[in-house]
Amino acid sequence: MSNDRLKVVGVIPVRYASSRFPGKALADIAGKPMVQHVYERCAACERLDRLYVATDDQRIYDAARVFTDDVVMTSGEHESGTDRVAEVVEGIDGDVFVNVQGDEPLIEPAAVEALIRPFEEDPDVNMTTLARPAGDRTEVSSPNTCKVVINEAGDALYFSRAAIPHYRETQPEQWYLLHVGTYAFRRDFLLTFARLEKRPLEIAEGLEMLRALEHGYKVGVVVGPFVSLGVDTEDDLERVRELIERNT
Repeated sequence: MSNDRLKVVGVIPVRYASSRFPGKALADIAGKPMVQHVYERCAACERLDRLYVATDDQRIYDAARVFTDDVVMTSGEHESGTDRVAEVVEGIDGDVFVNVQGDEPLIEPAAVEALIRPFEEDPDVNMTTLARPAGDRTEVSSPNTCKVVINEAGDALYFSRAAIPHYRETQPEQWYLLHVGTYAFRRDFLLTFARLEKRPLEIAEGLEMLRALEHGYKVGVVVGPFVSLGVDTEDDLERVRELIERNT
């Protein structure tokens, strides 16, 4: 191992009081709480040197302690998962921190590695996230999915719950990119990001990635065929259960 190898730490921020689906992190999927599926998939990424679960709820803390000792109790005042991760980062040594949301039980280890790779290739990269081609028109039109448009360099131009870009003529669904809610940050930038003031676009869309763009920072977007199904509703949970039980 070279001395300049980046130390990469994963953090899974999890809360109980989700507005659309309270308690979803503890929902049973094939005999395990959803947060455990997220943890096990991330742990399979060999590029992560350490992996934590961060929560503000005792029920989630107790459930996570069954499968890992690396559970951190955080403040209940955080408005976003990234803010929760930033609290954890203040007490942990590391170069790059990966934020995997606790409602992504199908996250692929390869997707986590893809997030990390740009930091190893370019010392100027401060933040990355993932996107995948849309599968169908339902995904594109749903306000529960976030869409992203990027420039030729692969940096984000805008994120939205609306279908962007708007085509004046009909285009196939695969022209749209869906944002996969997983991020990676250099340590110093993450702490900077958490201190930035929310601006009008982030408030309007309810999407924290816009905070970086509104303050003039680049967000690198890694595009690939990443399997993702964030659990926002009971219907999403049933789809995930079917997929995991079928594969099992």
